[in-house]
Amino acid sequence: MSLLSDTPQGIADTLGYLQHYLQELMKRQNISKNNINTILVALTMQLQQLTQLVANPCPLPIPNIPPLPVPSPLVSLPPTPMAQQTRPKLFYPLDFSKEHHNSYAFLNFCSLYICLAPEQFYNKEERILWALTFFKGSHAAKWSKNVFHQEADTGVFPIQTWGDFEQQFQAHFFSVNMEVDAINALEGTSYHQKSRMVDNYLDNF
Repeated sequence: MSLLSDTPQGIADTLGYLQHYLQELMKRQNISKNNINTILVALTMQLQQLTQLVANPCPLPIPNIPPLPVPSPLVSLPPTPMAQQTRPKLFYPLDFSKEHHNSYAFLNFCSLYICLAPEQFYNKEERILWALTFFKGSHAAKWSKNVFHQEADTGVFPIQTWGDFEQQFQAHFFSVNMEVDAINALEGTSYHQKSRMVDNYLDNF
């Protein structure tokens, strides 16, 4: 396509650009046609292969599936140090004597300790022996000594269970009339703290 010689320069440039643009579009169109033809040929070949597979199906190979692994037995993990430190520190009861005012506290303290730390005792008899180690002075020490004398004479420990220990302890060391003792204490001045330490004062109750 040629331009006229008397065509203005601006129009000539525009027409030249349009001519070049049309040529580029034609080239791209030809490339697109070639690509489409290539795709059509590939699709035709795949369609033929699928048609042959449908007409002559062949059995699919059985995959070789490995056997499932046998699960290993669960192993119990030891408790973590943090879990072992959750228990509060336990204190031993104070030595026990014959005073009635501390017999209730002593028995309750021993029972509570055994409930919180039962693993520290091999059997029931060991719990009783542990409690007897705190019997010090006067009537308490004599009663403990008498228990071991009975074992030496008979060959059998006379207190079989912790329940038996509690019953015998209450019979020997608990006040016969707790209400009378409480009234007498309130009517007197012995319940005043005076110069006693708070811990010693509270032990009287």
